[in-house]
Amino acid sequence: MKTLKDLLEGLTYTCLQGSMDIDISSVIYDSRKVTPGSLFICIVGANSDGHRFIPDVTGKGASCIVVSRDAEEIGAMLSDGGAPYTIPEGVTVIMVDDTRYAMAFISAAWFDHPAGKLTVIGVTGTKGKTTTTYMVRSIFEHAGLKCGLIGTIEIIIGDEHIHADNTTPESYLVQEYFSRMVSSGITHVVMEVSSQGLMLHRTQGFIFDIGIFTNLEPDHIGPNEHKDLDDYIRCKSLLFRQCKHGIFNTDDSHTPRILEGHTCDVLTYGITSADADIRADNIQLINRPGILGVGFDAVITGSRSVHITLPTPGYFSVYNALCAISICHALGIADDVMQAGLANTKVKGRVEPIHISDDYTLLIDYAHNAMALESLLTTLKAYDPGRLVCLFGCGGNRSRARRFEMGEVSGRLSDLTIITSDNPRDEEPQAIIDDIKTGISRTDGKYVEIADRKEAIRYAIEKALPGDIIVLAGKGHEDYQEIHGVKHPMDERDLIADIIGAAQ
Repeated sequence: MKTLKDLLEGLTYTCLQGSMDIDISSVIYDSRKVTPGSLFICIVGANSDGHRFIPDVTGKGASCIVVSRDAEEIGAMLSDGGAPYTIPEGVTVIMVDDTRYAMAFISAAWFDHPAGKLTVIGVTGTKGKTTTTYMVRSIFEHAGLKCGLIGTIEIIIGDEHIHADNTTPESYLVQEYFSRMVSSGITHVVMEVSSQGLMLHRTQGFIFDIGIFTNLEPDHIGPNEHKDLDDYIRCKSLLFRQCKHGIFNTDDSHTPRILEGHTCDVLTYGITSADADIRADNIQLINRPGILGVGFDAVITGSRSVHITLPTPGYFSVYNALCAISICHALGIADDVMQAGLANTKVKGRVEPIHISDDYTLLIDYAHNAMALESLLTTLKAYDPGRLVCLFGCGGNRSRARRFEMGEVSGRLSDLTIITSDNPRDEEPQAIIDDIKTGISRTDGKYVEIADRKEAIRYAIEKALPGDIIVLAGKGHEDYQEIHGVKHPMDERDLIADIIGAAQ
C-alpha cells in the first residue's frame, strides 16, 4: 500500500473529484487487472483509449483513476447516445496533461525509485543498441559486477531471461524490472532506449547515469511512429536532457543536432574524427576458418592504447566496441577486463556465427530492411569471400517497398540470393517472393527461390562451396514464424541442427 499523495509527488495535476487521502493497493494500466483499491491510469494508445474503460474499472473497485480528458469530454465519450456518463462519487479522479508521462513517475514512486539504487546506462541510436548493451554487460560481468539488461531480445535479471515485447518496455515494467534487479543484488543495468520509448515517456521518472548515442539513419518514420526525420531526431535527443553523462559517436553527421539542448557532460568516440576522445586505429580484419572478426587499437583520450579483438566482423563492430569502451572508461573499468569482456561477447542473431565447417562461414543476422542489409553485405564483402550468399525473405503486412529495396540490395551485393519466407503473416508467401524478385531484376544478381525457410537453409548448406560466406538474414533472434496470425515455433539454430543431423 502507498498513499495517493506519495505516488503523485513531483507531478503537476488537478484533483477533479474525490479525496486525496486514500491508500492505493496497486497501480494498473490494463483494465483487466484492476482490483479493489487500484489506481488506474487511462493510457491513450494508437488503437485504444483507456478512458473508455472507466465504467469497467470503477465497477471492479478502482479507487482512483488518472485521466488526461476533462469530465465533460469523458461524459460525452461514454454517453452511449444517452445522458452524459458520470464517474461514480467516491472515486478520486486525477487529471494530468499526459497520462503516459504521469505513469512513469507514479510507477517510479510505486516501486520506491529503484533507479536511484542502480547505475543506469541507456543506449539510443538506429543501429548498434543491442550489440552494445551485450558488450557492456559482458565487460561488467568480467569485472565482477552484477549487471541487468533490458533490450530488444530479452530482459536479463540474474539467471532469469524474460522475452521482450518492445525494445523499451512500458514505464511501469521498466520500474518493475529495476526493482527486481535491486532485490536480486544487481548494481548496474544497461538498456536499449528506443525513439518510441522516449517519445512515449517510457524512460521518464528517473535520471540515467550515462546516456549513449550510437548513430542515426532514417527509420521508424510513418503512421504510429515518427511523423518525419526531425521528430525522430528530436526524440532521440531527449535522452541527453535526462542523463548525467553523455557519450556520442562524433563520426555521425547527426550528432550536432542530437546535442542540441543537452544537459549532460560530453564524451566522444569515433574512427574518422581525429578529435574524438576515444578512437580506433590500426583496424584489421580477422578471417580464420569459420570465424570472421576484427582487431584494432583503442586510443583513449590520447593517453593510452588498448588492443581489442572482436569475434564479430566489420566497422560497425568497431563502433559498437568503441561505445562500450567509452562507457567503461567513464566508469573506471580496467583495460584487461574490457579486453576479455569484448573478446567473449555473444549476441543472439547479430552476425552470429554458427560453426558447421571450417570450409565456409555461416552467419545469422537480424537485418530486415534495406539499410541494415546493405551495411551487413558490404561488411562481409570486405572479407573477400569465395561467394557471398544471402538468404532472406520479407515480412507480410508491411511496406512492399521494403521488398523491392532488399531485393535490389541483395542482387547487387550478393553472388547468390536465396529468396525464402520470413513472417508472411496474412499474405501469401509467393506474393512476397515475387516482389523481392522485382527488386532483384533491377540488378544482374543470381537467385533461387525456395518458399519453405528450412528447405532454403538446407539448400544453402548443401550447396556451400569452400570460402563461401552465407548469411541468413531477417529472423535473427526470433524463434517463431508468423503465418495467418499464428506464431509457429521456428528457430534457425534448431533448423540448422536438424539439417546437419539428418545429413549425418
